[in-house]
Amino acid sequence: MADPRGFLKYHREGPTRRPVAERLQDWREVYLSFPHDKLRVQATRCMDCGIPFCHEGCPLGNLIPEWNDLVRRDRFAAASERLHATNNFPEFTGRLCPAPCEGSCVLGIGDDPVLIKQVELELADWTRGRGLEPVLASGVTGKSVAVVGSGPAGLACAQQLTRAGHHVVVYERAEHPGGLLRYGVPEFKLEKHVIDQRIEQMRAEGTEFRTAVAVGATPEGPVAGAAASGASVFSTAELRAGFDAVVLATGSTRPRDLPVAGRDLAGVHFAMEFLRGANLASEGTIARAPITAAGKRVVIIGGGDTGADCLGTVHRQGALEVHQLEILPEPPASRAEDNPWPTWPVILRSSAAHEEGGQRRYSLSTSALVADEHGAVRGLRAEEVAFVDEDGRRVLRKVEGRSLELDCDLVLLALGFLGPEHHGIVDELGCVRTERGNLAVDGQYMTSVPGVFACGDAARGQSLVVWAIAEGRSAAAGVDRYLARSSELPAPLAPNSVALT
Repeated sequence: MADPRGFLKYHREGPTRRPVAERLQDWREVYLSFPHDKLRVQATRCMDCGIPFCHEGCPLGNLIPEWNDLVRRDRFAAASERLHATNNFPEFTGRLCPAPCEGSCVLGIGDDPVLIKQVELELADWTRGRGLEPVLASGVTGKSVAVVGSGPAGLACAQQLTRAGHHVVVYERAEHPGGLLRYGVPEFKLEKHVIDQRIEQMRAEGTEFRTAVAVGATPEGPVAGAAASGASVFSTAELRAGFDAVVLATGSTRPRDLPVAGRDLAGVHFAMEFLRGANLASEGTIARAPITAAGKRVVIIGGGDTGADCLGTVHRQGALEVHQLEILPEPPASRAEDNPWPTWPVILRSSAAHEEGGQRRYSLSTSALVADEHGAVRGLRAEEVAFVDEDGRRVLRKVEGRSLELDCDLVLLALGFLGPEHHGIVDELGCVRTERGNLAVDGQYMTSVPGVFACGDAARGQSLVVWAIAEGRSAAAGVDRYLARSSELPAPLAPNSVALT
């Protein structure tokens, strides 16, 4: 049982970031490790609330009060077992997830919520530091599964199916496994050796990885996780003939574009095109990033996590000045009346990158990009916008007479994603899509094509790493049931599950 007075005795205290001047000189992770004596104190704040809403906030159903209490009692091995019982990759979620569990923590009603994410991360890294032992299947089924895509959903699905005794091959068109974890998330948020260690565990368990292999027709384009240079092609027909089941975990990689005059100017790029090159350079795959912000005036359009990833990256590349634009108004510092607990708190959030410099601007809509005499971008025009009521609906409209122009040499579009790519394997298989362009699945995550499943952003649309892992686990249960007629694998999500909003 938890300390019933822990939340009264201790206040929330998070980790320390390395000094800005120091971390801008390298690509290492921003946060310092958190001392275990402080970690136990923070775990002690978990109040044994009786109805743990954090379980509902987390799509994985993480057993948060259980491992918090085990950490409080310094039983890290037992806590690690409970953590990994529901989450294949807590070292990823502990670094990248925005922690919806904390948003629904009961303590957050009248105080700061429990530091759940940090307890998860430190516990995951404690486990990694002692080596990730392979979890071997008790037997083999003789069935084979191809997983197309090696982002968090594909990896989670593959690991679950391998542990169930199936032979699993993961196909990845990029140079190394990891998907957006490797090529979309900067090193300063997730050092890639963390991914490599988990991949080695999966290989030891029996999962096979085939990288630089594009499945189906793959046109060139600035998409996230674009095919490696010289990638081989494995036909959709060969894939179907060679495996008993196929899982499409290809992600939501079609970037949302900006339909304004000047969009085709030199110096205007999708965020993932930019981040992919920066990550390839930082890992040493290429000598230098093909798109660099060094000595440039940069505008980042989009105020979400991808925009913040671009912000931290351009700082490290030596940008001259940076503006980050967001079309929505600046969020409040605390919950508004129409945003009650336990829904996700829509509040102003600042990442480590925002601490490092740049200017954030809200309520601005880009109207045009301005060219210089060489056909490159030299400026951005934007108009102020505001919400107005129209027939009971809140809609954004421009504010007359309120506009500005920013000088810039590089514009990065971090506007989100429209869904999975349809060319290649999706079209060749004939998978039915939803109105939003995602892959339609049934209650077992099977697409309209028998034996073909889909999970993660390819089926759900753009979402969080924790949702991707949960979907990968759930799809694995569906595949296992399809192949073996029954399954003991956990399925934390139904395909139509939604977050607490």
